[in-house]
Amino acid sequence: MISVARKATAPRAPGRLGRPLQAQDALEYLSALGTWREERKRELDHIDEAALAASDGSAHTGDLLLSMALWKAVADRHDLLVATWDSGRVGPTELERLSTLIWGRLDTTTAGGPVSAGGALAVSLPEACRLSDALAASLRARLGLDASEADTQARLRSLRASVERVRDLVERESAIGRQSASATLERLDTRLSDVAARAQRGADVGGLLGPLEQECARAERDLIVGASTRRADAHDEARARALRAELEARGAAVRALEARCVAQVVPAPRFAVPDVSALGPVPTDPDAVDAYLVRLDAVGRALTIAQDAYASALAERDELRGRLEAYAAKATLAAGGSGTALLADLDELAGRVRETVDASPADLVRARALMAAYQAYLGALPTTGGGSIHQTRGGHR
Repeated sequence: MISVARKATAPRAPGRLGRPLQAQDALEYLSALGTWREERKRELDHIDEAALAASDGSAHTGDLLLSMALWKAVADRHDLLVATWDSGRVGPTELERLSTLIWGRLDTTTAGGPVSAGGALAVSLPEACRLSDALAASLRARLGLDASEADTQARLRSLRASVERVRDLVERESAIGRQSASATLERLDTRLSDVAARAQRGADVGGLLGPLEQECARAERDLIVGASTRRADAHDEARARALRAELEARGAAVRALEARCVAQVVPAPRFAVPDVSALGPVPTDPDAVDAYLVRLDAVGRALTIAQDAYASALAERDELRGRLEAYAAKATLAAGGSGTALLADLDELAGRVRETVDASPADLVRARALMAAYQAYLGALPTTGGGSIHQTRGGHR
């Protein structure tokens, strides 16, 4: 059985929409969200591996795609939060932007997703994290990844927390859907009490926990999605205003990322960062609001393209730097301290690569060429057993 070493739990988000964050709260949340992001990625990798090995793997495809799309959306938003935070160089304006980026709408799309006919879901960052937690719990239970007796009490505690989250969501339900949601909550509460009582009497409840975890996760997911969908359907004008505010914050963050990229990398990508203020104020006519939302969506897609381009350029510089250090360590080990002329040449090439990638701005074209020369030269470096590094590996790099 493939086991998941750690279950990531989303951190509690500070503040609320329209109110600037406190700097210390923002720092703690960004750190916790970064940890959650890394742990959830490792967890999803394990779950994906287990689903591929399962006999009914295709039955989990929808939730896996949605889980991965949610993770990507949260990771992208975390990048913008970090860019806005700018190592703590923030004032009231930046702190308000951070709040908007946290509590504003986060668009998540996945082909074939179970959320809606179009596979699209609009939630805030905290809702996306909680939904990701619920989906991961459901997938773990369905794939049998959780341990058995050893963590029965921990799983019961997790179930109690899940039921309480469902209770909070039921209290926020509209009058129309509250009766059905309350019935679901009562059923979950009764089943949890029964399982807990059985466990206290010493019974083996391993076979009962998995289905209950799955149903709790599904109920929590459906309530989150339902609440989000109702808000989106009922408040188009309010949604347009919130989306506009969020795009203003995203635009400022992407422009900061662009400025950093242009200052640190050459040639830098050349993507225009749209300014949402050019669309004018949010209209009040319903038809005009619908058209305005379409234009806002286009602005959001353009911001995503620009963010990906500038982030990729900076990531390439960092990747070249890391690859050089790995190759330099390999060259030193392969030479065995022989001090050959080839190793001296490699040191000189390495110095030029470092000088290029550490320059401000870093010339990526020159760095790529120097790295290619370094790799080619490294292939000719003799090893302690004779021949070259490539030859000792059957001629493969």
